Amino acid sequence: MTGLRGDAAIVGFTELRPERRSTLTPRPTIEQWALLSRAALDDAGIAPTDVNGLVATHVAESARFVPATLAEYLGIEVDFAEFVDLGGATSAGMIWRAAAAIEMGLADVVLCTVPAGPVAESPHRPAHDIRRYGASSELFGSPQAEFEIPYGNIAQNAPYAMIANRYAAEFGYDAQALAKIAVDQRFNACANPDAVFHGKPITVDDVLASPMVCDPIHMLETVMRCFGGASVVVASREVARRANHRPVWVVGCGERLEFKTPTYARDLLRTPIAAAADRAFAMAGVARSDIDMVSLYDCYTITALLTIEDAGFCKKGAGAQFVREHDLTYRGDFPCNTQGGQLSFGQSGMAGGMSHVCDAARQIMGRAGEAQVPGCDTAFVTGNGGIMSEQVALILRGE
Repeated sequence: MTGLRGDAAIVGFTELRPERRSTLTPRPTIEQWALLSRAALDDAGIAPTDVNGLVATHVAESARFVPATLAEYLGIEVDFAEFVDLGGATSAGMIWRAAAAIEMGLADVVLCTVPAGPVAESPHRPAHDIRRYGASSELFGSPQAEFEIPYGNIAQNAPYAMIANRYAAEFGYDAQALAKIAVDQRFNACANPDAVFHGKPITVDDVLASPMVCDPIHMLETVMRCFGGASVVVASREVARRANHRPVWVVGCGERLEFKTPTYARDLLRTPIAAAADRAFAMAGVARSDIDMVSLYDCYTITALLTIEDAGFCKKGAGAQFVREHDLTYRGDFPCNTQGGQLSFGQSGMAGGMSHVCDAARQIMGRAGEAQVPGCDTAFVTGNGGIMSEQVALILRGE
């Protein structure tokens, strides 16, 4: 298996405390980019003058030429620049692209930064409202505009509920097991002072008694969208040796895109994360049993359940039994989303994906505080865009 050699590492990161309503002074997103990036570099102990690569996603101030706009604003000249647009899989996709560029010799230090809001906006020039109708594009000629929006097949709640109902029809639906995912992650959030729901434990009964958002998904099984933002520094082996923290090597990756809307999915229950995970594990040369913690994209509890199955941690259809038989808290035998996940930490930035990268890096660096998983050396991270349509898997490892 060709691919990453594991010669690029996450060496620093910063993650703003998520807020349900932002109390921060409104700032242009390019300024957010600069502040977050500088904080991540300071965390790594790397000078801004050492940066020669960046990976970006949407910013409100520039619909085109985003990397060049950012480089100009930051006052740096880079040898590698990339723009990633994979929805919630964007952040994980940023990391492996940065690692690949470093291993190819194109860059030594790459910034991967996601600005603050649920969708990056500037108080001076709001971003184009890609959330209109809950669709990615309502523009003339878009397949969504022609075939989805007029018939109401839009947004996220209904499609994920459709997946959950399809799962129920094929495998049965254990509502208590799904609720347990949210409960275990809330337990993790209660050990994380930065989590939106810190200090607010819940029970399975609480989850099942919460309002029904879209049958069978309850309110406490959905993400908490919030304001936040994160930046990650990826660096070469030479730079990593002199950084402040234990390097977190990017040793495996996989990516698979199959469709945009579930209308065109060949199988709603067998998702693209399977192929992405298989490639990542094969590239890294590690087994599922070697993983010390997982940070799984969890926009809904059904998303986490499908990912556990399709990433190969249990057989298809056995996810509920797996969840019942394992402790998903940071103290358990299958630590999952130890920062609280998007369900309890919060979903900020580009659909929250960078929080999962930071979660795994924090654990491997040994910086998770009360929620630290003992002897955490190897982590599995996923990103999910659209409705289980765009998937990225990462294997991260410490030495």
